[in-house]
Amino acid sequence: MQVTNKEARLAGLVEKVDNKIQPVFKGIQEKALFNQGKVLEAFRKHRVSDYHFNPSTGYGYDDDGRDTLEKVYAEVFQAEAALVRPQIISGTHAISTALFGVLRPGDELMYVTGTPYDTLLDIVGLTGNGIGSLKEYNIAYQHIDLCADGKVDIPTVLEKVSPKTKMIAIQRSRGYASRPSFTINEIKEMIAAIRPHVGAEAVFFVDNCYGEFVETLEPIEVGADLIAGSLIKNPGGGIVKMGGYLAGREDLIERCAYRLTTPGIGREAGASLYSLLEMYQGLFLAPHVVGEAVKGAVYTAGLLEECGVSSTPAWDSPRTDLIQMVALPSKEAMIAFAQTIQKYSPVNAAVKPIPAYMPGYEDDVIMAAGTFIQGASLELTADGPIRPPYLLYVQGGLTYEHVKLAVTAAVKDTFFAE
Repeated sequence: MQVTNKEARLAGLVEKVDNKIQPVFKGIQEKALFNQGKVLEAFRKHRVSDYHFNPSTGYGYDDDGRDTLEKVYAEVFQAEAALVRPQIISGTHAISTALFGVLRPGDELMYVTGTPYDTLLDIVGLTGNGIGSLKEYNIAYQHIDLCADGKVDIPTVLEKVSPKTKMIAIQRSRGYASRPSFTINEIKEMIAAIRPHVGAEAVFFVDNCYGEFVETLEPIEVGADLIAGSLIKNPGGGIVKMGGYLAGREDLIERCAYRLTTPGIGREAGASLYSLLEMYQGLFLAPHVVGEAVKGAVYTAGLLEECGVSSTPAWDSPRTDLIQMVALPSKEAMIAFAQTIQKYSPVNAAVKPIPAYMPGYEDDVIMAAGTFIQGASLELTADGPIRPPYLLYVQGGLTYEHVKLAVTAAVKDTFFAE
């Protein structure tokens, strides 16, 4: 097969990127080793045994596997308690459970990291028909816009908080925003700066989606009271089919459990069915698989930089989540890049994604998601709303090798087409 000049140039760029990112890979592997040790110690401390994988049905009373799994999660995240359930259908559901579990009529929710995910806007009552929203329950909401440099505007936060501010919410990951994701150290600084100025009952909540095991610390360890996330993202290790988690103070987890089930029942019921084995195994695999995804993001950033394409974080920047934001030069380039990611997926590779309406989003969304588990963000996906400046969010990857193959092909089809 004859190699074209463009193919030769791309191969040269790939080799260059391979060489320059190796020192970054060493740091990622060290973090994965640390986090693997943390997870393993939690399994050992709580004496996880094969009988913990036995399913429960019906009400799910006395499900020792479920209860032990929640102790393991609490240990891993350094929390007093955790709620880990297949009945939590998504990260958004886990976040909603936290909001409705803690807040009461007359309280206020304040997001200090700017506007949250599009999927949360219906929950707080900014969009949608308002049915079941915080607004309908007379729970106030406001968000504080970020500074021009993407940092939290602490002076404005302190000016806007009031005695009714019951929850300070922090979104760790950028979501579909152009701002950087927030590191654990930045979250620590936010909480330290704000906590002295709010009431003693104020709860610091962190949406931890996409961030678990990317760093060696988690938000509870730097002052957060409550965190939430999805099991089809990082902590599911790429094999959990559904579910979500919350972790934090014992009293807050009890409130959230009452919201998820009913008052008086809370954590005592909820059948695990056949989910326990994969939830345990997924958590055990998570530090390694997250490391593979982060390596893939570093490669993506490095290759795009060599092609002159803006992408954040930079390949050598500190990372706190899985998301790589790619600024494509046009709508057509955005669609082409996503379509090639789909073409190099293990599932539904023959499907050609096109922009379309998606519930919870204001703009049409292009989504390349040839995943084994529907919507799994720890598997390689590429998606984003079709709106200028045409930002595509590339995230996940069960193996580094898959990310490298798919992203290299996407770069070739988008920027090196004959």
